[in-house]
Amino acid sequence: MAVGVFDLFSVGIGPSSSHTVGPMRAGAVFASELKDAGVLDSVASLRVDLYGSLAATGRGHGTFTATLLGMEGYEPELILPDEVEERLASIAETGKLNLAGEVLLDYAVEDMVLHPLTVLPRHTNGMKFAVSDAEGNVLKEATFFSVGGGFIVREGEESAAQAELEESKKELPLPFRTAAELLGRCASKGLGISDIMFINERASRSEEEIREGLLHIWAVMEACVETSLQREGVLPGGLKVRRRAPDWLERLLKEDKDRNDPKYWQEWVNLIALAVNEENASGGRVVTAPTNGAAGIIPAVLYYALNYAPGMDKATQADKDDVVVKFLLAASAVGVLYKEQASISGAEVGCQGEVGSASSMAAAGLAEVMGGSPGQVENAAEIAMEHNLGLTCDPIGGLVQIPCIERNAIAAAKAINAAKMALWGDGTHRVSLDEVIVTMRETGKDMSHKYKETAMGGLAVNVVEC
Repeated sequence: MAVGVFDLFSVGIGPSSSHTVGPMRAGAVFASELKDAGVLDSVASLRVDLYGSLAATGRGHGTFTATLLGMEGYEPELILPDEVEERLASIAETGKLNLAGEVLLDYAVEDMVLHPLTVLPRHTNGMKFAVSDAEGNVLKEATFFSVGGGFIVREGEESAAQAELEESKKELPLPFRTAAELLGRCASKGLGISDIMFINERASRSEEEIREGLLHIWAVMEACVETSLQREGVLPGGLKVRRRAPDWLERLLKEDKDRNDPKYWQEWVNLIALAVNEENASGGRVVTAPTNGAAGIIPAVLYYALNYAPGMDKATQADKDDVVVKFLLAASAVGVLYKEQASISGAEVGCQGEVGSASSMAAAGLAEVMGGSPGQVENAAEIAMEHNLGLTCDPIGGLVQIPCIERNAIAAAKAINAAKMALWGDGTHRVSLDEVIVTMRETGKDMSHKYKETAMGGLAVNVVEC
């Protein structure tokens, strides 16, 4: 199907969409296929091979455990953090995996075969699954790639998937692949960017379903923040990174008692971004926006829109709901452009594809709800990405903590500034969003693999982990 708003914003668990959500989703697909093929009763052994970035940083990203949960039949959209802890504790204690929820096998994290220096041709995030019977005969096998944002592609079906994607676009009333096409649609129809996205979404969902779905996405984002603000101590993983969000909240509530002093807007934006990404680093429930590593940017900028945009001090709840829907639709329209023309995978193009894309999407959403024209919204998205070009992905210890958590707060502020700059212009500008997206893609290709989520360069090797 054509990429839609609920593909770019989906509920999952942390810490990584490409390294946690994608592998879990792939494992669940394979487990389901074993059921459908009727071979579960004959399965005696399981082999899982992880390649490239999945193997190199999988331990810190929760890839190994997420894959096991997927093989048990759990879906990232539905599993809760408590279930994660319960099942992982059971697997670690018993050494047994409940394949597809029906067949107990002797299998644990230690049994996975890792190939950190081997990159399969399709993508650096590759994984192979195979099950055999008691005689060693392979009953079923499959290779998947986690291509960013929780999206997965099966080896051998890339052409068919692309053909299906292109065919599904023909069903859209107002399809677009580039920003130029999107702006053309806006001009010919006299509509805003969020309107174009909404009309396309209506091809597969009712207006009520779209609105309710987007408000649910925002509710999960808010719940993520609230959960994070109740946690204290240090983040898991061994880096001993202290959770800052609860302390920041306590200080902010003392200094900005009514939570409406405009001089504290950036502190609140920072708080939201930090809270979301601390929860993500804990393996909590988050919304990919468009990835887990960049999950705090859009919630933080949307918080700014709801609390500091002109006129919001007198807004009703219905007004605020309208802002949420409009913001997420405009942001997702820009997200489609990155999926179509480049990548949102840190393992493929570096952090410019994750934090950069999220900052660009957030800038577009904010400019849209603040009354920007399509040209101004496109300009806001362009400014935000232009100043994230070349951003590397070099997580210390392979954990989505340093520099990832602070980077979300910085990128949220960039998005707000980009929107404000665009709104002070008339929508005309020298560099187009399409040119910046293509530049991001080409920069990612030129970037050394050391800086693309392998933990083999940058901060990951120049900072002592303990």
